[in-house]
Amino acid sequence: MALGIFKELMEAKPKRRVVTENGDTGEDLVLATLIGNGDDVGPLVRHAFEMGRPEPLVHQLKNVARKKEAEIEDLCKTHYEEFIVAVDELRGVLVDAEELKSDLASDNFRLQEVGSALLVKLEELLESYAVKKNVTEAIKMSKICVQALELCVKCNNYVSEGQFYHALKTMDLIERNYLKLIPLKVLKLVIERRIPVIKSHIEKKVCSQFTEWLAHIRSSSKNIGQTAIGLVASARQREEEMLERQRKAEEQNTGGLGELVYTLDVEDVEQDSVLKFDLTPLYRAYHIHTILGVPERFRDYYYSNRKMQLDSDLQVSYGQPFVESYQTFLAQIAGYFIVEDRVIRTAGDFLLADQVDTMWETAIAQIVTVLENQFARMDSPTHLLLVKDYVTLLGTTLRQYGYEVGPILDALDKSRDKYHELLLEECRKQIVTAISDDTYQQMVIKKEADYENNVLSFNLQTSDIMPAFTYIAPFSSMVPDVCRIIRSYIKGSVDYLSYGVNTNFFSVMRKYLDKILIDVLNEVILETISNNAIGVSQAMQIAANISFLEKASDYFLRHAAQLCGIPSRSVEKPQASLAAKVVLKTSRDAAYLALLNVVNTKLDEFMKLPENVNWTTEEMPQGPHEYINEVVIYLETVMSTAHQILPMEALYKVGVGAVEHISNSIVSAFLSDSVKRFNANAVSAINHDLRVIENFADERYHSSGLNEIYKEGSFKSYLVEARQLITLLSSSQPENFMNPVIRERNYNTLDYKKVATICEKFKDSPDGIFGSLSNRNTKLTAKKKSMDMLKKRLKEFN
Repeated sequence: MALGIFKELMEAKPKRRVVTENGDTGEDLVLATLIGNGDDVGPLVRHAFEMGRPEPLVHQLKNVARKKEAEIEDLCKTHYEEFIVAVDELRGVLVDAEELKSDLASDNFRLQEVGSALLVKLEELLESYAVKKNVTEAIKMSKICVQALELCVKCNNYVSEGQFYHALKTMDLIERNYLKLIPLKVLKLVIERRIPVIKSHIEKKVCSQFTEWLAHIRSSSKNIGQTAIGLVASARQREEEMLERQRKAEEQNTGGLGELVYTLDVEDVEQDSVLKFDLTPLYRAYHIHTILGVPERFRDYYYSNRKMQLDSDLQVSYGQPFVESYQTFLAQIAGYFIVEDRVIRTAGDFLLADQVDTMWETAIAQIVTVLENQFARMDSPTHLLLVKDYVTLLGTTLRQYGYEVGPILDALDKSRDKYHELLLEECRKQIVTAISDDTYQQMVIKKEADYENNVLSFNLQTSDIMPAFTYIAPFSSMVPDVCRIIRSYIKGSVDYLSYGVNTNFFSVMRKYLDKILIDVLNEVILETISNNAIGVSQAMQIAANISFLEKASDYFLRHAAQLCGIPSRSVEKPQASLAAKVVLKTSRDAAYLALLNVVNTKLDEFMKLPENVNWTTEEMPQGPHEYINEVVIYLETVMSTAHQILPMEALYKVGVGAVEHISNSIVSAFLSDSVKRFNANAVSAINHDLRVIENFADERYHSSGLNEIYKEGSFKSYLVEARQLITLLSSSQPENFMNPVIRERNYNTLDYKKVATICEKFKDSPDGIFGSLSNRNTKLTAKKKSMDMLKKRLKEFN
């Protein structure tokens, strides 16, 4: 390393030339050069000691010292004279220096005198600069403090005026721009301590105002809900009016009155523009809590309070009938969720959809429970319908706001049978009253308006031509009264079924329409028919009434279809008719049967053949019995009345039933146990009676026009069994009955067992008043023989 250092020193340019002697080593020369140049020889010394060889270096240093001393001596010898001259010059310079020193002292004194004053001024100037700097800094600090205090005053004013948003923005400005710059620690500390207090005060104040708003919005929810439901009700009313006008237009077009063009001007009003309620307190409170950095706390506060309000709103007061409080109850809930919908749509992310859904699920479950409980307690269809109608309006209203109302409509659908049971029971009472109050006399209609209300309204007219007034209807007052009851039932049923779960509810309506016609109307009619106190005129009028009710069933079906929005043509097909029409037809037949029973009972009272006929008379009858006149008069009355009231089909059935009963009565009289025997005179008398009935039946058959409708079977044909029996008993050859050909041609309706029984009772004797007449006696003898032969043959046949 020493060689490296020496090499560097040798490469360095020497500052002055060094004279070397012979015999100098290179190391001495380098060392002398370094010392001569004033370079630091410390590294060499340190290196020598580190190497453990300081002696050579000391020796070299001594050599260098000796050489330097020699050089000095040489230099002094060479410049001795010059040195003496220089010393002399220095002495002269010393004198000048003394003079200069004196001058300098004088100048210094004068300078000190002048400088002292200036120094004082300088010190004063520096002090002024310091004061100015402090004053400037103080002014700057004061401005900051003044601005901060002004903002504090402004913030206090905002707080006192309730402008909390501006107050918070001012505090935020103080915190962000001034608080760190305030130089006064006391002021800064006061402001730092007051800011949280003011924020807490603002939060409490805002919460207090918001709580007042919560109470206000709850009290307003009922009006909000009622208004919204009222708008839906108005829209529904306009829709129903439009459909009604359309239906009437279609009917007029169908009637050939030309096309009726109409326009329906409906003013669509946005509900949000009508349902005005202020959410500003909510927005303000939420915004302020957001600025305060606690939006979640306010969300939780709002949600929990609204849930408590909802729980309270869902409680039903049992101290008041539900039919009096249901509108308030439902309107309150509607208003509540309309407010929530507005909040979720306008308040950003303040309220989550899941939260509203949770509240709605709670509400809908409670509503369904309340409705089911209340419906189960109701005993009036009117009350149930009122509640149902308002509930459907509630459902329609809330569906517009996106709420799922299916469970509510399902609850209404479940109460459908309960409603119709109540409605049926109410209609049953009305129908029973209408039928029991009926006089069973044909309605007398004196005015066209009454004709339209009682006949045309239910399609009960028998002709398309307007009749002359006074008009006597073929039915009694019971028919239009019952039709009005059924029509109101249809309206009530459709009102309940409308706006429910099933949009196409006509099939359900058909079922309930059949139910009232079959289970109510038909049963009441059958109960009336089965009443033993019913008379002929009542039975006849009931039968006529049933015919018109059967006809009105088509009107009921069309009316139900119209109310359900079903085209009339779809229900005018035969296969689309009501099942009740067939049932009413059966009941009509039952009424005919009851009428015939009454008529036949009365005929039996008149005839009483076993008592009124002398079965063993010895006198030849000259004509019919007296009772037959009463029978004919009664039949004439019955047939005339039936011709006025009953349709031709019913008239035919009454006539057929009456004459057939007379025929059966005659045959039964011969078979009666009270008739032990009879003779030819009795047969002849019955023959006279039968001819009178035959003549009446034939005359009535043709005079009533039935011969043009029922050409195959006249009234007289239903007397054939009695006629064949009388013919057989009057025949001179009764044994011909056993001839199959003759029996098939002349006695095909007679049963041989009955004939055998009757023939056993036929015992005629030639003795008597006319026994002396030989011809008659001969005939009777021959007939007796023939009859005996018939009896014998019948016994053999049996």
